[in-house]
Order: sequence, then structure tokens, then C-alpha cells
Amino acid sequence: MSDVIDASRVGRMSRVGRMRRWAARLRLSPSAYAGAAMLLVFVLAGLLGPYLAPYSPEAIDLEGSFLSPSAAHWLGTDQHGIDVLSQLLHGARIALVISMSVVFICALVGVIIGVVAGYAGGAVDEVIMRVVDVLMAFPGILLNITIVATVAEPGVGVLVLALVVNGWVGYARVARGQVLSLREREYVIAARAVGAGPARIMRRHIAPNLLSPIMVQMTFGFGSVILIEASLSFLGLGPQLDYTWGALLDQGTTFLWKPGFEYFCIIPGAAIMLVVLGANLLGDGLRDRFDPRHNQQRS
Repeated sequence: MSDVIDASRVGRMSRVGRMRRWAARLRLSPSAYAGAAMLLVFVLAGLLGPYLAPYSPEAIDLEGSFLSPSAAHWLGTDQHGIDVLSQLLHGARIALVISMSVVFICALVGVIIGVVAGYAGGAVDEVIMRVVDVLMAFPGILLNITIVATVAEPGVGVLVLALVVNGWVGYARVARGQVLSLREREYVIAARAVGAGPARIMRRHIAPNLLSPIMVQMTFGFGSVILIEASLSFLGLGPQLDYTWGALLDQGTTFLWKPGFEYFCIIPGAAIMLVVLGANLLGDGLRDRFDPRHNQQRS
């Protein structure tokens, strides 16, 4: 029996040791770890929140409207008697789905277009980058509003599409800039000399080396998507749900001057702020870690 306990203890200690060695190799700043912790809390809230929420986000109880925080309602209730904590947790799921979907789709589309533009060069590069310049010159939030406003009742899918339309351009510019440098490296020239085709070179030798800058771009993009989604929901152009974070913020401003209810607009606003702050802190840490010039200065 003692042998089994010792074996499990050794296995647990080895896993902890591997995690510590991995963290030591990563060498992120304390602020980056703080940002990662904030994002981890948000992801867990989005994944587990609807199962942990004590009430339904649509359960109306007019007799219990505008209740102050208590043991039964940790964050109180709104004008319809709906539990604020339950709305916040369900809203985290919506924000997580939208942000993850937009970031991954934009990264995939942007990297593919950027790699093709950077490696092909010539007319292909010129056409693609002029399209990128046009999309970047147009105010992004206005383009998002224009797309969403064409639908009577925009849902999550419409909002994701609206954010992807111009969200991929930043990834394309980053990928293209990296490819312009990578395509002249010795291993790419060697692969081309032995007969490797452009598709194989881009897939096997160039795309894997884009991981670090694209991860940084995705981290910053994550916070931007959260902010834009909340802005559109605040304007009534997001998913037609009362418990998205932007909708909760809009409700809170409506009752901002109601005595004893001032905190309601602070709750979703603080949630949005912490997620965006966490994404920016982690993005700064990753950029400092993967930036060769920063590494040279630190060494």
C-alpha cells in the first residue's frame, strides 16, 4: 500500500516539476502571468458558468426586482427580478464563443492570405495588400455596424461574420511581413533547390515559424473582440439577448441614478475591463518574450 502511495506521490511531483520547468523556459513577466490568470478565470466562467449559475438568466420575478446583494442573490437582481450573477455567467459564455470564434477564424484566414501574398509576391502581393489597405483605412466599428444593421435580429453567427470581415487584415499583415524575411532563409532555399513546391514550402517550412507572432496577435485580438462585441451589444446591435455583457452595461446605465442600484453598471463594466486588461498584459508579455530584439537586450 505504501508503495502505491509513494508511486502516486512521485508521479504528482514529476508533473509539478515538468510544469515548473516549462514555466521557467517560457520566462514571462509577472504581469503576463497575471494576464493569463485573468483570461483563465474568464475561460472557466464561460465554460462552467452556465452550469454554476444559481438561476436562469431569463427567470422573471417582478416581486424580487432591484434586490440588494444577499446570500440568495450574490450580486442582487435587476428591474425584472432576474439574478445578476446568473446573467453575468451566461453572458461570459456568449462572449467566450464569439471571441474564440472570431479570433481563430481571423487568424486562419489572415495567415493563409498573408503567407500567399508574401511568398508569391508580384501582382498577387500587390492586389492582396491593396485590399488590406482599404479595409484598414475604413473605420472598423462602422463596417461592423453596417453589416449587423442589415439583419433584423442579428445573432451570434451574424456578429461573428461582421467581425471577421475586417478582422483578418491584421493577421495578414503580420504573416506577410514574416514571410518576406523567411522566404530568403537558407532552409527555404535548400527546400526549393531539392524540388519542393511552393505549397509544401509554405506549409512545412514557413507556416510553423509564424506561430510566435501570430500568438501575440491573437492575444491582442482577443481583447479587441471582447470590447467590440460589448460595444455592439451596448448599442443594441449584438445578439438579441438581455444578458450579454454589453446589454447588461446598457441596462446598468439606464438605472445609474437609482438609489442603491449604482453598482449594476459597474459589474459588467469591470468584467469587460478585466478581460481586456488580461489579454493586453499577456500579449505584452508574449511579445517581449518572442521579440528577438528584446531577447538580445535582456541577455
